[in-house]
Amino acid sequence: MTILIRGGTVVNADRAFRADVLTEGGKIVAVGENLEAPAHATVVDAGGQYVMPGGIDPHTHMQLPFMGTVTADDFYTGTAAGLAGGTTTIIDFVIPDPKQRLMDAFHTWRGWAEKAAADYTFHVAVTWWDDSVHEDMGTLVKEHGVNSFKHFMAYKNAIMADDETLVKSFRRALELGAIPTVHAENGELVYQLQRELVAKGIRGPEAHPLSRPPEVEAEAANRAIAIAGVLGTPVYIVHVSCAESLEAITRARARGQRVYGEALAGHLVIDDSVYRHPDPEVARAYVMSPPFRSSHHQTALWQGLQGGNLHTTATDHCTFCAGQKAMGADDFTRIPNGCGGVEERMAVVWDAGVNTGRLTPSEFVRITSTNAAQIFNIYPRKGSVSVGADADIVVWDPHGTRTLSAATQHSKGDFNVFEGRTVRGIPTHTVAAGKLVYANGDLRAERGAGRYVERPAFGTTP
Repeated sequence: MTILIRGGTVVNADRAFRADVLTEGGKIVAVGENLEAPAHATVVDAGGQYVMPGGIDPHTHMQLPFMGTVTADDFYTGTAAGLAGGTTTIIDFVIPDPKQRLMDAFHTWRGWAEKAAADYTFHVAVTWWDDSVHEDMGTLVKEHGVNSFKHFMAYKNAIMADDETLVKSFRRALELGAIPTVHAENGELVYQLQRELVAKGIRGPEAHPLSRPPEVEAEAANRAIAIAGVLGTPVYIVHVSCAESLEAITRARARGQRVYGEALAGHLVIDDSVYRHPDPEVARAYVMSPPFRSSHHQTALWQGLQGGNLHTTATDHCTFCAGQKAMGADDFTRIPNGCGGVEERMAVVWDAGVNTGRLTPSEFVRITSTNAAQIFNIYPRKGSVSVGADADIVVWDPHGTRTLSAATQHSKGDFNVFEGRTVRGIPTHTVAAGKLVYANGDLRAERGAGRYVERPAFGTTP
């Protein structure tokens, strides 16, 4: 398919300029003024709109088996929802069971993802350690294009990595030219606080944030940063939710340490009052980890994005329906953790960021696409509207509005954490791998059209 996007303002992370964009064979082949459309081209009128790199969501969980159930969105429905919101690439997570070979888990996830409608790639979690993990990390980097490894410092008695595992895995990642990523929460503290709350009879969703206060997250973030600092490896902290974790990242970066931080769209605009909703079914729907925080933490996260100490925005898209969340109706520790957002992320960040003056359009592109592409070494193939880049493009109407709702979302979840929020600034067209997959509300996602994206080790040429 050949597509000419005509009359828009191209916005990259470094600048904005008026230009037409021509795509052919899945690549951008020309960017410039007054481009001629081949006779067979599909023409998209982008007059009065922005033309930006397709979004990259660096943190999703499609088809995830977790806490005794499986997420509602699989790789097709989840990526299709992302396309409707302007996200053209996801980085999902392979999460081996304790004692499971990393390669076995990786092949399982690759099989599940074959139905994806958009491009995808993987972080691989290290949930335990022995010689086979050391070996498989090498195979994944050298043969399968994996350059990031995830470490859960939470979820005791399940997938939590202890300090020995962190040290050995961080060191191995450094040897291989890969970057460790961490879910920073002190799992032992969380476990003890959960037990105490249940013993006191505090068993509803209001107990969830009480069991995971900001200090629990900050301790783990400081510890991960310290370990990375001693070993000399970079580190990426996922879903930073509180001022204290941001302070740890900011201090380390001021010392010259390579630490990167990720903020979730939900953590930027939702506060912890949701856990006190009078309807427990609604309150349970917001249970995710780390939890939503009080409003001053949201202010801090925006400052982190503005100041360059937080680098990416993600969703942690992990959809569980009401019946699944009800598994924890009598015990909050049994509520499957996770919320949606892959379709809404870009519009929420634009509305709360650009429309308020917190972000410029170029800064928006940086934190929704380009930084993720650079940190995970797929730039400029992704994250740039430039000749030779993948034809992953979103045409963005800064004046268009939409009211977000579970009733109209494309995700298969039955709840929307942004329910009722009206956003100004929405995608009108999404191009993925050179195909027009979303046009003015018409989603044309194709099962299996997504491609696996290999990410070279650092120090090599993409």
